[in-house]
Amino acid sequence: MIVITIIVSFVAGKIQKEIKQTKAHPSPGEEAYLNILRTADVLSNEVAAVLKPAGLTLTQYNVLRILRGAHPDWLTCSQISERLISKDPDVTRLIDRLKSRDLISNQRHETDRRVVTVRITEKGLRILKDLDEPILNLHRRQLGRIAADDLQRLIALLELVRDTG
Repeated sequence: MIVITIIVSFVAGKIQKEIKQTKAHPSPGEEAYLNILRTADVLSNEVAAVLKPAGLTLTQYNVLRILRGAHPDWLTCSQISERLISKDPDVTRLIDRLKSRDLISNQRHETDRRVVTVRITEKGLRILKDLDEPILNLHRRQLGRIAADDLQRLIALLELVRDTG
């Protein structure tokens, strides 16, 4: 009986030690996840600071870039939504805000009045052009210490993470 008690105490002690170690040291997956979130937060906060003088949020900037990429074509709200980095459940309100500043124009589809198509305006293009250099310089500062081949590897790894969902 004494031997069993000693064995049980020993095993219980080992389990408690493992639990403490697990809580003190996250798994590599958990550590990677937390580092991705922290890094994304730092990078996006710095971009937000560059966009603030132009009165744009990250999501609004993302919409304008999507529309510039499609220019001079029109995109539907659902096409814009599919391409957004951070999904916004209310693309219509986002479009309305950009339209109120004359950064985009929109129109109802000819055959299906429920469908709204959107295009960037000249004013929207000018704002993006003014932001191109400051954003490029920021990205150089943020990621410039990483070698090009390491950046390509990082891109591939992040794409792999997104594709496993």
